[in-house]
Amino acid sequence: MIFRKWTGRIRTGDRAAYVAYIVETGLADYASTPGNRGYQMVTRDLGDGTTEVSTMSWWESMDSIRGFAGDEPERARYYPEDDAFLVERPVHVEHHLIEAGRVAVEISAGGAA
Repeated sequence: MIFRKWTGRIRTGDRAAYVAYIVETGLADYASTPGNRGYQMVTRDLGDGTTEVSTMSWWESMDSIRGFAGDEPERARYYPEDDAFLVERPVHVEHHLIEAGRVAVEISAGGAA
């Protein structure tokens, strides 16, 4: 299994709108792509008016990731409204092989368990 992580920054005041936007775009696309085994989105206020945002997803294979990201899976995939939110927009994502793990939590959008 492969873990994919993207991290960027937004203005803290845009957090709720950006989370809603990503739930409807990127996270929905993760969920509908064959080979996706799950995803999470986390935020962290940096105290300077910006918030770090990370999306993490789990995939059966690099071919599955290509089904989501295209022929260059190491490049971040962006959506039309991202420019309105992002103050930091990295070009690349991280991919890691999962060697061991256990997760038994399900969280809906909004942070409630």
